[in-house]
Amino acid sequence: MNAKPKQKTATPQNLPTDRFINRELSWLEFNQRVLEQAADTSLPLLERAKFLAITSSNLDEFMMVRVGSLKMQYARNALVRDPSGRTVSEQLQAVSARCQEITERQYQLLNESIAPLLDEAEIQHIDLNHCSDRCSQAAERRFLNDVFAVVSPQVIVPERPFPLLQGLGIHLCVRLARETPTEAAGQGSEQQQSPEWDFAVIPLGRTVPRLLPMPTDRGHAYVLLEELIAHFVEDYFPGRQVLECIAFRITRNADVELREDSAADLMVGMEEVLESRRQSRPIRLEYSDGASDAMLAFLSEKMGLHSQDLFAFNGPLDLTYLFTLHGLEGFDQLRDEPWQPQSVSEIDPSESMFSTIAARDLLIVHPYEQFDPVVRLIEEAAVDPDVLAIKQVLYRTSRNSPIVAALMRAAKYGKYVSVIVELKARFDEARNIEWAREMEHAGVQVIYGLRGLKTHAKVCIIVRRESQGIVRYMHFGTGNYNEVTANLYSDVSLLTCNDQLGSDATAFFNGVTGASQPLKLQHLAAAPNSLRPRILDLIDAETRRAREGQKGEIIAKLNALVDTEVIDALYRASQAGVKILLNVRGVCCLKPGVKGLSESIRVVSIVDRFLEHARIIQFRHGGDHQLFISSADWMPRNLDRRVELLVPVDDKDCRRKLSDTLNIYFQDNTNAWQMQTDGTYKRKAQKQTALRSQQTLYDRTCEVTRASKERGRSFEPHRPKADQ
Repeated sequence: MNAKPKQKTATPQNLPTDRFINRELSWLEFNQRVLEQAADTSLPLLERAKFLAITSSNLDEFMMVRVGSLKMQYARNALVRDPSGRTVSEQLQAVSARCQEITERQYQLLNESIAPLLDEAEIQHIDLNHCSDRCSQAAERRFLNDVFAVVSPQVIVPERPFPLLQGLGIHLCVRLARETPTEAAGQGSEQQQSPEWDFAVIPLGRTVPRLLPMPTDRGHAYVLLEELIAHFVEDYFPGRQVLECIAFRITRNADVELREDSAADLMVGMEEVLESRRQSRPIRLEYSDGASDAMLAFLSEKMGLHSQDLFAFNGPLDLTYLFTLHGLEGFDQLRDEPWQPQSVSEIDPSESMFSTIAARDLLIVHPYEQFDPVVRLIEEAAVDPDVLAIKQVLYRTSRNSPIVAALMRAAKYGKYVSVIVELKARFDEARNIEWAREMEHAGVQVIYGLRGLKTHAKVCIIVRRESQGIVRYMHFGTGNYNEVTANLYSDVSLLTCNDQLGSDATAFFNGVTGASQPLKLQHLAAAPNSLRPRILDLIDAETRRAREGQKGEIIAKLNALVDTEVIDALYRASQAGVKILLNVRGVCCLKPGVKGLSESIRVVSIVDRFLEHARIIQFRHGGDHQLFISSADWMPRNLDRRVELLVPVDDKDCRRKLSDTLNIYFQDNTNAWQMQTDGTYKRKAQKQTALRSQQTLYDRTCEVTRASKERGRSFEPHRPKADQ
């Protein structure tokens, strides 16, 4: 399966040149929406702290990948403009300014709101300079017993290379006075300070936990590792005067891709990519504010960074430590009430998954409904004597994946198991390499993705011999085969043994594993060959109907909308009068509500306790609605550089459930944000009756589960034992 080069088209007629939002700034608007959850006083305190941690983690990845990419573009050609008309230099400047605003807001919320409230809730962040003797003594014991022997400083010697520091790791930089004798030794004369100084770096590493508990009579007290070391830093430099000690962190460019044209062995090539990231160029320096000019000049010079790459923080670096606080035991009242995933009402646990799917298609909405049926299907297939083969795409999996274990078990039972493991799944490369090797040793046929493409489709095909012949049971999904994130991400699964979809799925899989052009798919659409044309045809069909006086409507739920060709098609549809409702969680480069361009387009974004991840698309199609689920967002990378699937949902009950789920998101007036024409967002005004889409979906699922259990409940009296 080869990528088709995207043809360049002229600027569409009647469409303004300034019709696109910058992608990077749109993503930062998304992170701003996440950050505002931390300011929402209606949320439990530790949930607000968790959202601060999420925005910090999000910014780290954004810097590593998106800013890293911009830096590389700048080095190649700084004058290239993006679809919004900005040069690379203008984008870097705008991104830096917006990131500064977001980080200032983060620390404002931390220092003025969340930290004081945590202290009131008896989760105390100890200041070692102002603490009890008991805490001070405990801190000294902890430093001497657990830290001093493990963590070591490294003095920077000018004539030697600067040490290779771990990206996103916290370090301390120490400025030391350099003493120079002015008279010969032994004459008792005083020494005077040189205007120069020495520097040393103390990497914290990962051996010692960052959050260290401190003694307290109630609640929980802690100190951060960097604070503990800084408090006792003079112990590392006996006889030296410590002038300054500050915490800092660097971010390295992670937009390091494999040059597949020169990689003879993909696995070896990916291991080299991981090593290249470890040594790649720094692109951001974060440091504790209050650092001297000398300290800042030293660090920025050693890192080769400019002023727009420097971020001073009034508080602890790397707010992801708040994830640990969120998980503290004994503070349940400060967290959301758990929403336990419900059993799927149509599935009888006493029946096999094959019997259940043979009776009807199943559409499962996660995490409101359990992911267990997907795992159970593959586990049953592994030991079922009638199963001949299992074919699956794995993009991301959990650390102790039961699905991978089932696939290896199936191979040991002699089944034909063929798995595409995408080694190029960013930040999961190491885990996927490990899984690939283990599966190969277990006898699984492992294909390492495709040259020049990432295999991102979510599909599993189980081939089973039955009395009527070969039957293919399939799972299509919008999310990964990861039972852990399935409890955190909002996704959709379709379980079916539809023969037409089975025929297409087999042709698709064989086309991928055979590295050939697949047979023409009748029902599925696959990127990079047919998914883009299919989406454009579906949009254009609504446009034609609207121009003919019929009602046209497009409703789509996506993670991102970036592709300019698709956006232009939506603009044309809007100009023709098609009603377009878009639920785009993150990046959206389309401008909604612009007179004469996109007046009938509305864009909302939902930010709530679960990460919205499902891709659901509905076209009115003259009243005979067409519904799809997909692994692909409407981005050039998904449509042109990845292997993706668009899957029709044809079963009547599944369609009703999917359509109802989709429409609930547009009724949200609690956690929905409305996109403005300039790319900013405003929280949707709450009406008299509040509706929170995720709460509504969960409550409805619970109601269905309860009703199903009540229908299935029967009374069985004890009867006397029959006479013998």
